[in-house]
Amino acid sequence: MDIAEKCYFSTKPFSKEELYGMVQQIRKSAVSIPANIAEGYGRRTTAEYIRFLNIAQGSRSG
Repeated sequence: MDIAEKCYFSTKPFSKEELYGMVQQIRKSAVSIPANIAEGYGRRTTAEYIRFLNIAQGSRSG
């Protein structure tokens, strides 16, 4: 959640032209990280949880 908050704060001063470009991509990626971790935590097996952790890591790198 800290990552998402920092990304929203960091992208706030970006120009309006970037709002639907880079800013939107950064924010979506930042929000998907904790969302994937939470979804994986609710799964039945450790393997599924690890799969969602890998998805979250992909959002960080993307």
